[in-house]
Amino acid sequence: MKKGGRRPNSGRKNIVGKQINIKVEEELLENIEKAFKGNTRMDKIRSCLKEGLLSKKQFEKGLYKKMNNNYKVLDMFCGAGGLSKGFIDAGYEVVLGVDFDEAALETFKANHGDAKALKLNLFNDNEMELLIEEAKKNKIDILVGGPPCQGFSLAGNRNEKDDRNKLYERMVELAKKIKPNVVVLENVPGMITLYGGKAKERILEDFKKLGYRMTYKILYAPEYGVPQIRKRVFFVGLLNCDSVFEYPEPLYSNENEFIGCKEAIGDLPTLENLCMKNIKNYEIDSFTDYQKKMREKSNVIYNHIPTKHTEKVINLISLVPEGENYKSLPKELVGDNTFSEYLTRYHSEKPSKTIDTGHRVHFHYKWNRIPTVRENARLQSFPDDFIFYGNKTQQYRQVGNAVPPLLGYHLGLKLKRYMEMFIDEEI
Repeated sequence: MKKGGRRPNSGRKNIVGKQINIKVEEELLENIEKAFKGNTRMDKIRSCLKEGLLSKKQFEKGLYKKMNNNYKVLDMFCGAGGLSKGFIDAGYEVVLGVDFDEAALETFKANHGDAKALKLNLFNDNEMELLIEEAKKNKIDILVGGPPCQGFSLAGNRNEKDDRNKLYERMVELAKKIKPNVVVLENVPGMITLYGGKAKERILEDFKKLGYRMTYKILYAPEYGVPQIRKRVFFVGLLNCDSVFEYPEPLYSNENEFIGCKEAIGDLPTLENLCMKNIKNYEIDSFTDYQKKMREKSNVIYNHIPTKHTEKVINLISLVPEGENYKSLPKELVGDNTFSEYLTRYHSEKPSKTIDTGHRVHFHYKWNRIPTVRENARLQSFPDDFIFYGNKTQQYRQVGNAVPPLLGYHLGLKLKRYMEMFIDEEI
């Protein structure tokens, strides 16, 4: 740069318009300078005027509620509602949950405010029409869902012809009928590569035909504050949008920063006395930020009932060191039970293994028993005021099938700025 020269793009920006002189109260001027962005005081005043005019237009067009994050969400294949719980916490209005599991729907209904819970068999064309009618009536902004994944899951039978794998097509059909601004589909990571990636390509192509610019990414739960080793793939599609959805950045990138089991569930009663009451009191104060967050809206504990194990199981697990599994035991004690997760004891300072739907092979990091429904729920990031219904087996299945609410929360927060773009287009 030459000395004495003017830097490119420096100086006052030329603005075409009229100059006006107004007197503004000192307190109002201070608030404008704090609340609005700009390089100068005048830039901030212009920003205030523009946003005030935009808000007035939105109010006149009935969009004021939406700008206050009152976006309406429909959750297909909702189960207990982990994903939609995260969206509620991020400020969205979940209006409808759909599933065929009665116990899961009871849980969903009890924990999602005024949301309606519908039991529908989506293989049935007539019941699908009922869903379309209900969705149109509610003017859905965001369609979310996790179609049954048994055919894609690494834990189940990999059956490419499994009819349940095609239920996602009902999401495509519903999106075609109601055209929500956003579609969020989640599933197991195996969906991306299994069967040569055909399932992934089918989903991308089906939604592209409807006008959705869809991207996908595997999110790793511990990086978003969930005390559990769990991966889920998310597909997010934006309707008729030039922008590509950018997924939320991880909160933690170093394993040493991940929330461990003790940090998550160490304040819950030990249950050494095998108390079978469904409602229990907290016996000690919370001692971590995560525990405080989980207990924030609850004065008592639900779903914290222990499992009665045989003496043989208790003796076996008592020999397994923290963070180890059956491989740490003499072969004569283990026998032929040598699948990878057998007799796994969690590590107190690390996230838990992936919470499943009820396999009795994961054990508490300290006590010689499997985790309770509440402990599993905590490890999934469900707060203590989220109560699960049905029998204990059904409750374990609901927790294991759910998306961690914290993942839904961070995804929902990131989606807000894209939703605001859709609102701008309506004005």
